[in-house]
Amino acid sequence: MSTITPIEPMVQAPDLGWVPSPQSLYRLSIEQYERMVASGVFTKRDRLHLINGFLVAKMTEDPLHSAVSEAIRLAIQPLLPVGWHVRPDKPLRIPNYASVPEPDLVIARGSCWDYQERHPEPANVALVVEVASSSLSEDRGMADIYGTGGVPVYWIVNLVDRQVEVHTDPGPGGYGTRQILKPGQEVSVVVDGVERGRIAVVDIMPRRP
Repeated sequence: MSTITPIEPMVQAPDLGWVPSPQSLYRLSIEQYERMVASGVFTKRDRLHLINGFLVAKMTEDPLHSAVSEAIRLAIQPLLPVGWHVRPDKPLRIPNYASVPEPDLVIARGSCWDYQERHPEPANVALVVEVASSSLSEDRGMADIYGTGGVPVYWIVNLVDRQVEVHTDPGPGGYGTRQILKPGQEVSVVVDGVERGRIAVVDIMPRRP
């Protein structure tokens, strides 16, 4: 006589947010990512960038983020020496970390035409700036990638705490120094190891209502 095993009913709904463990996720090299971009796999609607070998969705900017980013660009631009320019929201290639982030601002050597066939790398860069509110945790996490990758200076313009977090002294373990600057203080703009001017922190913070 056969025995029929009863079917147990589901006691809870399936977890539709489940993702595979990190060990089972596939990581892209920069070369694979760049070939996919060149082939048209991604479009402007696909707001993605490559971080540590993984495709990561980019956050959409709100009006405040856009306004602060533009204020920083306008403050930095007049301080730059000849032979440097500002690149807003453009890719930065970090080969040793399989990353092609698109920071809010990059200060790059040369002119825009020097990068018509390649993206700049840390050796071509003086400063990376990220404006952070809801993305603060992610932008702080990027310090390890920028520091290990060799970006000389990294600013996080922290709108949550109304401060600028300046990371310097990059090395194999990330940045060796972090300085916190508040309204009433100034942040130094250093290009090629030389201070080119200072910007008042209050000038790149949101205006209070």
